[in-house]
Amino acid sequence: MKKLLSTFFLLSSLFYFSQGIAFENSDFKSILAKAKKENKLIFLDAYTSWCGPCKLMAKNIFTQKSVGNLYNGHFVNAKIDMEKGEGIELAKKFKVNAYPTYLFINGDGEVVHRTLGYVEEKDFLQFAKDAEDPTRRIGALKKQFEEGEKNPEFLKNLANLTVYTEPDFTARVLDRYFTDKISLDKDDINLLLQAINSSESPLYKTFEAKKDNVVSIVTQPTYDKINNNLKLKAISNKAYNKETKSFNAAYFLTEAEKVVGKEEAKKYVLSQKAGNAFRNKDIPTYEKLMLEIYKDYSAASSNSLNSAAWNFFENVNTRSSLETALLWAQESVKKDGNYANMDTLANLYNKLGNKTEAKSWAQKSIELAKKSGEDYADTEKLLSNIN
Repeated sequence: MKKLLSTFFLLSSLFYFSQGIAFENSDFKSILAKAKKENKLIFLDAYTSWCGPCKLMAKNIFTQKSVGNLYNGHFVNAKIDMEKGEGIELAKKFKVNAYPTYLFINGDGEVVHRTLGYVEEKDFLQFAKDAEDPTRRIGALKKQFEEGEKNPEFLKNLANLTVYTEPDFTARVLDRYFTDKISLDKDDINLLLQAINSSESPLYKTFEAKKDNVVSIVTQPTYDKINNNLKLKAISNKAYNKETKSFNAAYFLTEAEKVVGKEEAKKYVLSQKAGNAFRNKDIPTYEKLMLEIYKDYSAASSNSLNSAAWNFFENVNTRSSLETALLWAQESVKKDGNYANMDTLANLYNKLGNKTEAKSWAQKSIELAKKSGEDYADTEKLLSNIN
């Protein structure tokens, strides 16, 4: 009887887990070969370990029976962390820079459809149907745009699908979308701000013309800051020589000073250098530059302080630098306390050996995460490991 019960629970467990998407447990090359052999598309969940919406999708949507039935029957399903192993090169190849991103790839390794973000079951099922319908894939939608389609909902959808991978194309789509828009709602403004990348963008005229609309959502000081950043980006583009891969700092500083003043122009250059150092994994240089940039952090935003503090927690081991990062995290929480920056604060306290404060802030982070429906598994793990 004991064996029978064990078998029953094992089968029940297997049945339970089979309700959702069954992901392949092999490398991408093998997955590609299987898709080609079976004449199926690959569904690739491109995620990262730190991405909250990725975890919620895995927990709430991928486990649904209807989702499993459709995706298991029609696709070869893969799940790859874009910051580990082969995922790093795949992220570059497929231009993945927002998470979660969902890619539908044919047996030849070509992306035929893509979308992103946390979505509910109904929309996630629709993604699969769109991917299988050649008339609803990205390529077909782009062709429809080039043929002159002006339907607002069509244009908005296409812009959302391409905003992170083809900014120049998205700018053209939104330029057409905004042409007949008398006023912009919150979604319009968010899309505009995502898509516009410099004051040379065709969308910049919309940003200026709809200033009152934008200010009603982001406030005047934020609008001014965004406007300055767009102008600085345009100057930065002109200062960079693609052929020689060199940056004319003297030209940049001269022109940038006209926009934001000498000190801010210098900070912008330092930020660019810090970003490059971080991407190149030159942590000592990144550490030194960030300490210079945030020598006076009183005017820095809560988000930027939290980001800097978290990067120090993950990559820096110099105690004095970690103590400075702790001040950044404290200021971030002071300006806008949320589960994310409280989690950063907890991790920094723990790394510095202050278990009491680490435990306290981890508990506060979890409480806020529960209220806002965010994933708090990592913070809970931290809390359980604090001795």
